This record gives sequence, C-alpha cells and structure tokens, in this order.
Amino acid sequence: MNFRIKAAEFFDILLEEIREHETLQGYYRFLQDPSTFEFRKAYYVQRLEYIAQRVASNPSARIWDLGCGYGTTAIFLVLNGFEVRGSTLEYYFAEIPQRLAFWSKHGDLSRLKLDYENLFDYRLKESQPYDFVIVQDTLHHLEPIGEALSIISKSLKKGGEMIAVEENGSNIVQNLKLYKQRGNKRIIKIYDEKLGKEILLGNENIRPLSKWKELCAAAGMTVSHNSVHYVRLFPPHYFRNSPVGKVISREQSIWKKNSFLRKYFFFGLAFSAAKG
Repeated sequence: MNFRIKAAEFFDILLEEIREHETLQGYYRFLQDPSTFEFRKAYYVQRLEYIAQRVASNPSARIWDLGCGYGTTAIFLVLNGFEVRGSTLEYYFAEIPQRLAFWSKHGDLSRLKLDYENLFDYRLKESQPYDFVIVQDTLHHLEPIGEALSIISKSLKKGGEMIAVEENGSNIVQNLKLYKQRGNKRIIKIYDEKLGKEILLGNENIRPLSKWKELCAAAGMTVSHNSVHYVRLFPPHYFRNSPVGKVISREQSIWKKNSFLRKYFFFGLAFSAAKG
C-alpha cells in the first residue's frame, strides 16, 4: 500500500499545527530546544513509520488506537484511508475538536471515531473485531496488565495484530531514571473526574521484551521475531553533527548486530503480537 501522506510529510504538517496550537507544545516538545529537534524528530518519525509498515499489508483494515492521547496517530491513519477508532483518557480529550478542525483541511476524517473511555469498561460493540490494535506509549500504563492484554486479544480477529510501540524496559539508563522518579511504585491509583471513579495506572511500568512476550502468550498472542524493532541509541549531538539519515542507518545496523547494545542501551522498542 502506498500512503497518501508519508510519516515525514505528516510530521511537517504536525509542526504547523503545534505552532498554532499552544496546548500541544508542552506535549510535543519539538519546538522547545533547537539543539534536540532532529533527535526528537527522528524518534517520532521512525516509530510512526513502524506502525505504517505494519498496517500497510491491509488497506481495508479496521484499527483501534488504544490510548490514543491527542489522536495524532489515529489522524495519520485515517488520512491514509483506514477506519480508526481511538480511545483516550484525561485532559487530551478536550483538545480533540480543535485538532479535527485543523486536520480536516488535509483530508477526509469521516472514518475517525474518538471516545473517552477506560479500557476495562470496554465491551466490543461492533459486529466485527479489529484487524489491528495499536498501543503506542500505552502498554506500560495499563493495569492489571494481564486483564488488559486479554481484552485486547478478544478485540482482535484471528490473525489480527496488536502493534506495540514502547520504551525498552531493559534499557539501563531509563530504568535508573525511572527508579529515581518513582522508586518501586510501579502501579498507582488515580481518580478520573469524567469517569467518576478511581482507576489503576501503570506508573511508567516499562518491561523488557522477554516479559512482553510472556504476557502476550498468556493472552493468546504471539510476538514474532521479525516484527521486533529498536530505535534511538545515540544522544542528541550525534544528530546535530552528522547527516540524520546516516545516524539512523548506523543505529539500525547496530541493533541488528549487537545484542548487548540492543538489549541494554536502545531506548525505543516496537513489536507486533498476532492473535492465534
């Protein structure tokens, strides 16, 4: 499938929106520090390209973007012809109408549906399950994780895929940073005013790939070796001092060849788990 709007082009339009929409500037920190711009852009675009590559095999796919935040990935996919339903919580939802007004200038958004909902209150209402469920920066927030993955698995058709884009839970530096922030308090309770109740939340509860494989298997999904992908090894100054394409190519070469650096020092992890 050829995407009408490629990930890099979508990013350029997103920057226009961020400049116009102040609320997004604190969340998407591309404009805050010019010295890290290429570093952040490379990470964002590579992850979006990963999702695009996974769904491209099925142009007629129905997709659930679970934990869609401001709905950015869902918008990208709908503009490229997919039918997408997004679920989000907290403050993000209030910004959706302004976002849709902006992006409707760039294509048809009629196949996009965004809801404010908690995964654990979700019941499959549609007559058909989904071809893909995207969990981007979301899995480490879902608790209890076993129940969450079971719901995701049940929402997929046979052979459907959960596409996970996560932080690498084996990364030494990130684990030290998170331990300093939250100690061992990996699960917390928060009160959601819109839902009117307390919900459990994974407190940046990132996990290694081996643990995700184990949890997915228990929910009837299998992580394929060929779907695993890593991004971001080098710090920002590499992206300032060298052509960005060369830095990315070097990172991609390293993770495929060096298992030690791949496991313990790459920051981003992506994988797909298929329902059997």
